[in-house]
Amino acid sequence: MAIGFVPAMPAIDINPEIIMLLFLPPLLYDAAFNISFQEFKSNLNTIGTLAIGLVFITTAGIAAVAYYLIPGMTWPLAFVLGSILSATDAVAAIGITKGLGLPHKTVTILEGESLVNDASALVAYRFAVAAVTGTAFVTWKAALQFLIVLGGGFLIGAILARLLGFVIRLFRTNDMVIISLMLLMPFVTYLLAEHFQVSGVIAVVVLGLGMARLSRAKFPNGIKEQSRHFWEVIIFLLNGLIFLLIGLEFPVILKKMQAVEVWPYTGYAVLITLTALLIRLVRVYLQQFNLQRAFKGKRPISEDALFDSRTSFIITWSGMRGIVSLAIAIGLPVALDDGSQFPLRNELIFITIAVVLLSLLGQGLSLPWVVRKLNKS
Repeated sequence: MAIGFVPAMPAIDINPEIIMLLFLPPLLYDAAFNISFQEFKSNLNTIGTLAIGLVFITTAGIAAVAYYLIPGMTWPLAFVLGSILSATDAVAAIGITKGLGLPHKTVTILEGESLVNDASALVAYRFAVAAVTGTAFVTWKAALQFLIVLGGGFLIGAILARLLGFVIRLFRTNDMVIISLMLLMPFVTYLLAEHFQVSGVIAVVVLGLGMARLSRAKFPNGIKEQSRHFWEVIIFLLNGLIFLLIGLEFPVILKKMQAVEVWPYTGYAVLITLTALLIRLVRVYLQQFNLQRAFKGKRPISEDALFDSRTSFIITWSGMRGIVSLAIAIGLPVALDDGSQFPLRNELIFITIAVVLLSLLGQGLSLPWVVRKLNKS
C-alpha cells in the first residue's frame, strides 16, 4: 500500500481474468494436492456447510446491511456486493495458517472450505449482476445452473486427472516432463472448464485431489521431493505477489472516489466486515453444536468430524477475504446493456478492497496471536 502511494509509481491496472488465471489454478491445485483426502472426507459435512450454505447466508446478510446503510443502494446492487464478499479466500486462509502448528483437522476444514466456496460465490455473483442489468431471476433456473456449474467442473477435473495420470505413466522415467505437466495442467484445466462455462475452481480442485492420490500410489520418492520443493517456491512467490497487487490497487481506486465519500464508505466497510465475521461466528458454532448433537443421537456422524470451541473460534477468525473478492469486484461490468454506467461501481470496488484489507490486516495479523493464546488455554 505504501509503495502504491509513491507519486512516481504508475497506476496498476489489474485485469481480473488474468489475475484469476495466473493465481487461482496453481494455488488451488497445490492446496488440493496437499490436503488429506481422508480428513477431507471425514469433515465433508462441515466443509459443505461453510462452502455452500454459509456463502449464501453471508451474501444475504451483507446485502441487508448494505441496502439499509448505503445511500442509493438497491437490492440487486446489495446482493452483488454480498456475493463479492461472501467467500473466504484460499490464498489468505492457506498462506497465513501455514506454519502456525494448527491441527490437521482445522487446516483441512479451512482449505476444503476455501477450495469449494469460490464456485458458490461466483454463481451468486452471476445472478446478482444479471439482476442489476435487468435480467429476471428465476429460482429453479438459478438452482439448475448452480448444479451444472459445479457438476461440469467436477466432470472436467475428473476426466483431465485421468488423462494426466495416463500421460504421466508414459513419461514415468522423465522427471522434468512429469513436473512440467503437473505445472501446466492446472492452467489447462481451469481454461477448459471456463470455456464451457462451468467452474474452473472445482475442476482444478478435483484435478489436484486426483493427482494427490496418484502421487501417493505411483510416484517415485525422487519425483515427490523435486515436485514438493518446486511447488513450495512457486506458491511462496505467488502469495507474496498477490498481496502486493492488492496493496498497489488501493490507491488507484481511492483516486476515483470523491473525497467526501472516503470516510463514510470506510465506515460501511468496517460494519460489513463485522457483519460477515458475526455471521460466520454464529454459523460455525452452530455447526459444532449440530455435529455433537447428531453424534450423541447415534446418527451416522464420525467422531473424527467433531471439533471443539477453540477450533470453532480459529475457523471463524481465519475467514478472511482476499484476492478472489478483489478480482470479482474489479471484473464488474463498466456499463449496462443499454450503455449506461454500472451504478456505484467505484463504490463497490472501494468497499471490497477496504473489507479485504481490514480482514487481512485485522484477522490476518492477529491470527498467530489467537492461535498461540488458544493453544495455551
